[in-house]
Amino acid sequence: MIDVYTDGGSSGNPGPGGWAFLVRYPDGSLVERSGGCNHTTNNRMELEAVIRALEFLRNTEDVIHLHTDSQYVQLGITRWIHTWVRNGWKTSDRKAVKNQELWRRLLELVQRFRVQWVWIKGHSGDPLNERCDGLVQAEISKIKEKQANSKNTT
Repeated sequence: MIDVYTDGGSSGNPGPGGWAFLVRYPDGSLVERSGGCNHTTNNRMELEAVIRALEFLRNTEDVIHLHTDSQYVQLGITRWIHTWVRNGWKTSDRKAVKNQELWRRLLELVQRFRVQWVWIKGHSGDPLNERCDGLVQAEISKIKEKQANSKNTT
């Protein structure tokens, strides 16, 4: 079993955003990755974190316990997505599903793995969730700093 923790966020919605994931292998070793985007939303970054984690794991045959503090991601992939697909990527009120390209990518990825989805309450003291949040905040800070520096040089 592999434990994966993911997080994403943005400063402003939309605004600069970051995503992060941590992979804990059965031997206890940890791998972490993070990245950011200049103009995005919280939900997009939450999805991006999960997608990046699964892409990183590629072809593992281990069961993946994927921990997310995003009910949007957890409920979206375990409940809502089946209806969206059946309805031609429309919500129950016949509107286009937001972030559809990310949901499609995630759906394709999860079909390659054995994923058990675990929702955890954010900012509740789970050390790996807190570490992911710290990585996300660091990515957002880097983007804000770059934006501030580019304004100062123009």
